[in-house]
Amino acid sequence: MEKAKPNETILLLIWAQALIALLGSLFYSEVMGYTPCELCWLQRIFMYPLVVIYGVAAVKKELSIALPGLILSGIGMLVSIYHYSIQKLSALESAGGFCGDVPCNLQYVNYFGFITIPLLAGTAFIIIFTLHVILWRQAKGDK
Repeated sequence: MEKAKPNETILLLIWAQALIALLGSLFYSEVMGYTPCELCWLQRIFMYPLVVIYGVAAVKKELSIALPGLILSGIGMLVSIYHYSIQKLSALESAGGFCGDVPCNLQYVNYFGFITIPLLAGTAFIIIFTLHVILWRQAKGDK
């Protein structure tokens, strides 16, 4: 049996992180019954394709086809940071009402007083983005 290369392992870790984030968001909406706000939907739009992108990249063992994942995770990270800021910074909290039926400053969960759903999503995006950059730099150094 062939031993997995470090790059292949990191690609699998990225895929697993995206899958966990996808399953977590579905758990909160479908099991717990939390209706996603507009920014939550936007974060889902950036997260869900990452499962497919990094899954295909991991199966094919080809980092170059995962470039859209780097872009999507970077944008998703920015959306998550903005969303978390709306929830936690009093100066921006009033801006959370623009989201339609569900206000974006609504905190369905608030573990330990600071862990909210946008923080969880943002953490996933940061992990994915950072690991992808590490892979990219390693691949650049291998040439």
